[in-house]
Amino acid sequence: MSDAALQVLDGTQLRGLDLSLGDGSFTGADIIDIAHSRASSSLFRLSLPDSLKDSALTRLRTPDADAFRSAVYAADKASDVLRDYITAIADELKDNPIVVSILDGSTLRLLLKDEDDFAMLAESLFTELDDEDEGKISKSEIRNALVQMGAEMGVPPFSEFPKLNDLLRKHGADGEEKLGQAQFAQLLQSVMQDLEEELSKENVVVIRNIQVVNGSKLRQLLANEQELNNVVEKVFGEKVDARDGLRSTEIIRSYLEKNAKELGLPLVQAEVAAVLLYDAVFDDIVTKEKDGTELDKEELGNLVKDILQKFAEQLEANPLQQDLSYIEDE
Repeated sequence: MSDAALQVLDGTQLRGLDLSLGDGSFTGADIIDIAHSRASSSLFRLSLPDSLKDSALTRLRTPDADAFRSAVYAADKASDVLRDYITAIADELKDNPIVVSILDGSTLRLLLKDEDDFAMLAESLFTELDDEDEGKISKSEIRNALVQMGAEMGVPPFSEFPKLNDLLRKHGADGEEKLGQAQFAQLLQSVMQDLEEELSKENVVVIRNIQVVNGSKLRQLLANEQELNNVVEKVFGEKVDARDGLRSTEIIRSYLEKNAKELGLPLVQAEVAAVLLYDAVFDDIVTKEKDGTELDKEELGNLVKDILQKFAEQLEANPLQQDLSYIEDE
């Protein structure tokens, strides 16, 4: 069961943000703190990742970040800087959306409500944690069970929700007493019930390891002639080295799949939808290749550009979400 409360933060949540400031003067550091606070409030109180902050600050094109932070601005100018910085955060999220789970206890509630689902979950976790196949595990393994469930099943990381430690202590789930499967399931159920109640009162926002591929990086590549020509050169090199009989489209597809992450394309190993997208794009390509006719470098370059443009158009219309955690675990 996956967490239904997934949200894509793509910057649209910040476009209508209140950018008013009071009277007086403000340092650059003050403005940044205000921007982070207001942005966080509009993004489910998410603590903005440092990478997002750094990228947004880079978009401001401030030559000296330290000087900017210490500079003092009058109210009118400070409002302009605040607007520009919030816009930079929104633009960065548009290009690189963040996917979060809002953990509010609803997923745990569904698991607990369905006796069969919970029984299957408890059995699976117990079997996984019973390394020695003894039929018993220690109480402290409840912690590992919760970690394995993770945000996908509505359990926040311990680092994001320290109250989890209190719940384990409350139920004596931090000791080494051995439990059979039925006892383990009973203890897990009690902890999950309390966790569901706590999350319903205090939601937790967790960034998921899910990438949204929306064509943004591809559009930047297509707009940069030098980088685009570099890609064409590499594809042409692959064509020169390729075995006889391979068509240009096969060589291009192989190169794009191998370099998908760097180019801003979806990873074919992530999900079936990515494979279907590649199939659709290449099926739609009408090449100048005829039987026995080779494309020259210029023709190959135009073909590469056409293919990348089609990918960009498809991904802008229908972005793909790819769970990278499964790929990294392989």
